[in-house]
Amino acid sequence: MADLDTTPNPTVSQRQIVHIVEDDEQFRLSLLDLFESLDIEAEGFEDANTFFSNASKYNAGCVLLDVHLPGLNGFDFQKELEGAGFDLPIVFMTAHGDVATSVNAMKAGAVDFLEKPLGTYELVDAINAAFALDFGQKQRAGRIAVQARAASLTRRETQVLGLVVRGLMNKQIAFELGISEIMVKLHRGSGMRKMQAASLAELVRQYELLK
Repeated sequence: MADLDTTPNPTVSQRQIVHIVEDDEQFRLSLLDLFESLDIEAEGFEDANTFFSNASKYNAGCVLLDVHLPGLNGFDFQKELEGAGFDLPIVFMTAHGDVATSVNAMKAGAVDFLEKPLGTYELVDAINAAFALDFGQKQRAGRIAVQARAASLTRRETQVLGLVVRGLMNKQIAFELGISEIMVKLHRGSGMRKMQAASLAELVRQYELLK
């Protein structure tokens, strides 16, 4: 049997977490133990209200969601997720699966629809797929945001920052563009603020997205 690949996409950054929304406490805890053993970060929530009250909107990852939740069920949860400011792919799970339910889940944008008891291989495959989807979506959103910031730069700011990213010092940039070092500093500072870059490393990372 092939080794189980439990490593999420290595290019993903920013705390990718499996947000488990499951009202069965014993099953929820068993999933938390499983993910801990696989070195995959996870958090557990007993219902939709607990999730929306406690989950961070700044974490990446996915939601592992029971379809048959008390109160707000899985499909209603899916509808409210984005409206509440969360941008996370969903992997549905249920002990009462049927074809119609799974079709509806996939049509609504679910990454996968798993029936309990969950197989470790299929569960990890679904989580990795959801992590990859989340990373791709956030990378595209980040690229669009950086493009908008870059479009706000003046011609001179664009020139200066382009040379900054290439590793030139202020004095070298001044010579290259035929302007004073003071003007280089002014354009550099203004451009960095527009790009919302607090450091050179952050500016370089943004420029990588523009390629």
